[in-house]
Amino acid sequence: MAVSPPGTHLDPRARQLLRTLIARHIRDGGPVGSQTLARHSGLDVSPATIRNILADLEDQGLLSAPHTSAGRIPTAQGYRVFVDSLLQVQPLANTEMARLRGELAGGSGTTQSLLGSASELVSAMTHFVGVVSVPRREQFAFRHIDFVPLDGQRVMAILVFADHDVQNRIIQTRRPYDASELERVANYLNAHFAGRPVAEIRATLVHELQAARDEMEALLSHTVELAEQALAPADSDDMLVAGQTRLIGVQDLSDLDRLRELFEAFARKREILQLLERTIKAPGVRIFIGEETGLAPLEGVSLVTAPYGAGGRVLGVLGVIGPTRMAYERVIPVVQAAADVLGAALNPEPPAP
Repeated sequence: MAVSPPGTHLDPRARQLLRTLIARHIRDGGPVGSQTLARHSGLDVSPATIRNILADLEDQGLLSAPHTSAGRIPTAQGYRVFVDSLLQVQPLANTEMARLRGELAGGSGTTQSLLGSASELVSAMTHFVGVVSVPRREQFAFRHIDFVPLDGQRVMAILVFADHDVQNRIIQTRRPYDASELERVANYLNAHFAGRPVAEIRATLVHELQAARDEMEALLSHTVELAEQALAPADSDDMLVAGQTRLIGVQDLSDLDRLRELFEAFARKREILQLLERTIKAPGVRIFIGEETGLAPLEGVSLVTAPYGAGGRVLGVLGVIGPTRMAYERVIPVVQAAADVLGAALNPEPPAP
């Protein structure tokens, strides 16, 4: 028999008290008592009745009572119920949408600089840590390629991608190539593959080489050798992080050992990136609260994420990391709007004819 999640069967009074308690705790930071709830919940019930309801919520694991106070604070499960069924999120204000669109305008820089601006911006707007995963370069279409012969058996490939990023890559070939051979290869790639994702080009070239005959075989074999290296996945930063120092001094993150573990996780990136990638196929906003992340350094924080994409493809994930006691109604619309605006800014233009 399936067990219902905590908070599934709360009556209206319990829901209203839980909503009010968490909202007050997020605002003020301390335990919330029955007298405070009697004044602010809007319910016509006595403090004694409120205390009974709070005891029931505590028994369900939604609240806890610090031993130093008669008031109560929400648990991670309490925050989960609040976020899933009690929170009322409003769209981002027009002025803030205009700020996002103004600072994340496409066409004015590389993808890397745009992603860096996005992480910095969501950090500034939420006062927490902004994170964004970097798309794999092979997900983008390339617009143009040129090859320049260097000394010996080295060639420089100049790639222009559809998102305006330009990369120079030095490749080592099995034999020297002269300028005319390299021009033929570049012309072939530009004529047949401009506008297509890089990974698809490599696979198609190998298939065409297997089917080639006569004079095409030499051109294709040269093309495959150069393209396999020129269009190979390049090493790059896989995640950008901004605003880590905003967590210093946050009341709920005052344990220096826990804060050091969290900063070490930011430096390693690997675990947080894996967590972001878990959300890449889920549409809309995803929220991990405390231990839901499955990462020990993140047990005291929450992660709010949304995927961003361009041209109908999801490219990465943008998110905010902050204390579990964050203003979710504020952070959620910022993350969702920033992901939407970032995706629009990255939307590649069709290749020139």
